Amino acid sequence: MNKVIIFFTTLLISVSGFCQDEVTYSLTDVIAMARGQSPSSKQAETRLENRYWQYRLFRSNYNPQLALQGNLPGYNRDFLSNRLDDGTIVFQDREQLNSSLNLGLNQPLAWTGGNLSVNSSMNYFNDLNQDLTRFNTTAVNIRLDQPIFGFNDLKWDKRTEPLRYEESQRSYVEEMEFISREASGRFFDYLSAQINFEIAQFNLLNNDTIYKIEQGRYNIGTTSKDKLLQVELQLLRSKQDVSQALLDLQTSSQQLRAYLGLNDSDTIFLNIPDGIPEFSIPIQDALIYAKMNRSDYIAFERQRIEANREVAEARAQRFRVDLTASFGLNSASADLEDAYLDPNDQQRLDVGLVIPILDWGRNKARMQTALANRDLTNYVIDQDLQNFEQEIITLVRRFDVLRQQLEISKKSDEVAAERYNVAQNRYLTGKVDITNLNIALSEKDEAKRSYVSALREFWIAYFDLRRLTLYDFSEKNLLYKPEEPTQ
Repeated sequence: MNKVIIFFTTLLISVSGFCQDEVTYSLTDVIAMARGQSPSSKQAETRLENRYWQYRLFRSNYNPQLALQGNLPGYNRDFLSNRLDDGTIVFQDREQLNSSLNLGLNQPLAWTGGNLSVNSSMNYFNDLNQDLTRFNTTAVNIRLDQPIFGFNDLKWDKRTEPLRYEESQRSYVEEMEFISREASGRFFDYLSAQINFEIAQFNLLNNDTIYKIEQGRYNIGTTSKDKLLQVELQLLRSKQDVSQALLDLQTSSQQLRAYLGLNDSDTIFLNIPDGIPEFSIPIQDALIYAKMNRSDYIAFERQRIEANREVAEARAQRFRVDLTASFGLNSASADLEDAYLDPNDQQRLDVGLVIPILDWGRNKARMQTALANRDLTNYVIDQDLQNFEQEIITLVRRFDVLRQQLEISKKSDEVAAERYNVAQNRYLTGKVDITNLNIALSEKDEAKRSYVSALREFWIAYFDLRRLTLYDFSEKNLLYKPEEPTQ
């Protein structure tokens, strides 16, 4: 008996140290904390913000850009080789100031892939050795750079980047639903450890009581030595179970805290969810919501466009023609004021081309590779579509089974608990032996664990369904509503 007293004292010290400042959470509380403060939620928010600024960068590519460029001042002092009329080479020193300033407004042309710019520039030259000053000014210059039959990346970006941004918005909602799923899994991991600890404590106290009863019966000769030893062995195993259950509970607590981002030392106590949402899930509705909301379907559309983009880019690389045209007003003078008087026309027109005559099939290979990649992308997307639809159909059909299993598990838990109470009362009156009582105890414990496991399976499947469809069938509302990004 002294050993039992010492064990209980040690156990109470361990449990009291673990159970200081206990806080109680429900499944809803844990999910809310995971979505609001967990490291996973912060990572999801950061990825969403990063994608937003990438989208803003894409939008800025279509806006005019005003830039000021210059070299103020440009100083040069060196020796210059100069060949005289008689062929003699002499080295002359020079000291010059050469500065420039240009103000330019550039407007990309999304519909053609060209660039239209308006510039105003001034160049200043001063030969310090000869005391010679010159100003060269361009009051205004209008320039067009336009590829002919070239690849227009601005046009293709306009088709893919809004889809990529929309995809990121939906992916964020899916990540949050995945966080809810993971939080549910961690919740039930801890809840299972908590219930196992409670079962182990109950069994220890119960087996200690039974041991005392059997000991008394043995002393008066109403039970055998082997039954007393059997009960003592059960008591020793109960002590081991309590120690292991306490370790598992502490480990689960650390894992749950790490996932939720909790830094306090309060002991967590979880309440068993007392109900599940009631809703029906028509398979066709689930498929419609998935196709309408899921980020993967946006990604499929984007991937098809990107595959066509690669084909268009390969086609544009077969030959290249570039047109450059400009018109400006240019003048030069020794005085800055005179440099803007009576400017002359400044005109330019260039057409550059690159046409391969013999490339040993390079362009054809590039084109066929792009076409093959496009076909492969389409095949992969078609297969993924079938897999995703099958995943949703399987999950919807599984819900009915999970709901039935949960109802059966709950009823089994109640029946097993009642059966154990009856068996315990009959044991105390001597109508049931210790073997039948242990069977009832084992069935009671297993029924409780099965009920918690069924709850876990249901809630994880529930959040999987929300993640796959971005639709809450319980509240009958969309989890994501498309919004125009802030300009």
